[in-house]
Amino acid sequence: MKKSRIFFVLLTVLFMLFSLQVVWAEGKKEEKPYFAFVTNGVNDFWILSQRGLEQAAKDFDVICDYRTPPNGTAAEQTSIVEDLLAKRVDGIAITIIDPDTMTPFLNEAAKKTFLITHDSDAPESDRICYIGTNNYSAGRTMGKLIKEVIPNGGELMLQVGKLDVLNAVERRQGIIDELKGLPVPEKYTVSPPGRVECEKWTILDTRIDNVDYGRAKQNAEDAIIRYPDIDLFVGLWAYEGPMILSALKDAGLEGKIPVCAFDELGETLQGITDGYIYGTVVQDPYNFGYKSVEMLYALYKGDRSMVPDDGIIYIPERVISKDNVKPFWDDMNKKLGK
Repeated sequence: MKKSRIFFVLLTVLFMLFSLQVVWAEGKKEEKPYFAFVTNGVNDFWILSQRGLEQAAKDFDVICDYRTPPNGTAAEQTSIVEDLLAKRVDGIAITIIDPDTMTPFLNEAAKKTFLITHDSDAPESDRICYIGTNNYSAGRTMGKLIKEVIPNGGELMLQVGKLDVLNAVERRQGIIDELKGLPVPEKYTVSPPGRVECEKWTILDTRIDNVDYGRAKQNAEDAIIRYPDIDLFVGLWAYEGPMILSALKDAGLEGKIPVCAFDELGETLQGITDGYIYGTVVQDPYNFGYKSVEMLYALYKGDRSMVPDDGIIYIPERVISKDNVKPFWDDMNKKLGK
């Protein structure tokens, strides 16, 4: 009888262990890859990337975490990445606010998960690849647009959130080199801040606002007063165009001083439609999101065939002006589900 009880107990324990093993195996089978997409701030520009992210999550059957640093600081991005690593994220796609400061931290993160960059790179880090715009090329494209707006030369003001972010540096330098008529170099040299003479064109300054929309508008208002003969405003980040236009409207100067912008905010596209913004150089944030997930999923599966030898995947920029703004806007609204 005693032996029977012992046998029964052993049999029960074995059954429970087997049941737990089955449950554990089934749980593992049902787990999905977990990826994260980190932006450089809260901005409508990123809504399109979120839509691309969501579509890719469906197509590849993965979980995607969309994170935005509320004040657009490197410290906030670092905190976000630390939280994601603590949750054992399988891969991170991040746009880098301050590459020089963040590179050592990124290198540590790259030891723990698949790390790629998008939108703004940290080329000296151990990230696997960069997916996004060639921002120097986008700057050259803007330079051509400036020549189109004021072909006989003139004075212009650049505005941007930060100048220690690589995409801002590259766009500004692309504009300068294009206006100077320089050939495309293998490696560009960064012009010092402040006034830059570019043949017939003069860049009066590059004003920064630290991603403060009110300050961006104030910068434009100050420039209107200080340079009454200014010929053109150029916004290097998405919100700059609308903030410049708002300042011009308050001064009764909309349509009198042209504006060139970057990216595809609704206010920018409306400004083009109304004839107050001459044109905008747009990226493809939808594919920043989609392609990032596609890459991370391939890496997770052990497939590195998508990673080019130079670790860079460029998504081409394009110019939107009054001639093509309507079909572009219609397509964008379709992607946004509007």
